[in-house]
Amino acid sequence: FLKVLSHIDSILRSPRAPPLIYRRSKGPVQNYTKENRQECGFEHLPLTIEMWADQLMALKDLHRSLRRLSLELMPWHTADPQDNRESIRVEDLQFIVDAILEEIENKEKNSQTQSLQTLSAIVSHFQKLFDVNSLNGVYPRMNEVYTKLGEMTNAMRNLHELLGLDSSAPPTVVVDTVGKLCDIINKNVTEQVQQLLGTQDIHSIINKLEEHERFFPPFQALIQDLLCLLEISNLDDILPVVRNLK
Repeated sequence: FLKVLSHIDSILRSPRAPPLIYRRSKGPVQNYTKENRQECGFEHLPLTIEMWADQLMALKDLHRSLRRLSLELMPWHTADPQDNRESIRVEDLQFIVDAILEEIENKEKNSQTQSLQTLSAIVSHFQKLFDVNSLNGVYPRMNEVYTKLGEMTNAMRNLHELLGLDSSAPPTVVVDTVGKLCDIINKNVTEQVQQLLGTQDIHSIINKLEEHERFFPPFQALIQDLLCLLEISNLDDILPVVRNLK
């Protein structure tokens, strides 16, 4: 038994042992064996071994947590049959951590590559939609599209307000409303023309316009001749001058 304790004590005193694990007893040693009454020097071993046991249990818990994290990040990795073994080494934990870090780095590289591909596809699609031949023309066309979009948005907002439509009304509703309004205006204009010409028949309107075309040019020529003959410039002066001539 003393030989085993001595071997353990030599391990604890080894330079490889963590500095906080082995602590030399303070003061004179009071423990002696009953057989030879010599100094034991093993009074710190129970606490140290107990702490080691706790650390080994914690090592198993840490290994289990890292395995769960590894399966979350890499579900395609099947569980290692040796994961359930009793002895867990630090190297096992380090292997899992390295695998997780490598997977994260690969995902970051892949995401950057996918992002570049996505951006390239977006730019190409924009060039096709808005007829841009070169990359240098993308930004100017973007600015132009943005400006036109702002103008159209303001125009639609004003039309909604003028027509008394709800702001959520789609453009098709606005167009239909404007079309109905134009029909009403055209109908009113037609009615006013009919009232002005004193007829409700379109053929009568045409006849009156033809009569006007036949009558107005000779009448205009006659008036121009009278103005020149009477040496006047205003149409209202024709009657007074003619009366004076009588």
